[in-house]
Amino acid sequence: QAQLVESGGGLVQPGGSLRLSCAASGFTLDHYGIGWFRQAPGKEREGVSCINSGGGSTYYAESVKGRFTISRETGQKMAYLQMNDLKPEDTGVYYCAADYWPRSVRDMCTIQAGSHWGQGTQVTVSA
Repeated sequence: QAQLVESGGGLVQPGGSLRLSCAASGFTLDHYGIGWFRQAPGKEREGVSCINSGGGSTYYAESVKGRFTISRETGQKMAYLQMNDLKPEDTGVYYCAADYWPRSVRDMCTIQAGSHWGQGTQVTVSA
C-alpha cells in the first residue's frame, strides 16, 4: 500500500530550527514531485514548498523564502523540509504530498496537487 509518513515536528522556540522528513513506503518517489503544505489553526491549508521529480526546480511561499529549504534523496524514498528561524506564524500541521502529474512546482504548491498525502506532523513555534 502506497503511503507517506511525516516526522520531525515538535515544539520549538522562535528562532529555532526543525527538519521535517517525508518517508515513502510501498512506492518510490522517482517520478513524483514532492510538496510540503501546512494548515494553521483556523486557516486553510497552504502550499509551503515544492520540488520537482529531478530536484532541479523548487518553489517557496513568500512567507518562508530564505528560511526553509526543500530537498529529496537520490534514493527517492525520502524528502525533507529544513526550517530555520522559525516564527510563531509557522505553527501548524505540516503535510507532505507526492504528485505524479508533470506540472510545474508553482502549480503543485498553489493548487495543492498530490496523488498521495501523509497524515501530517505538528509544528508549534512558541516561547
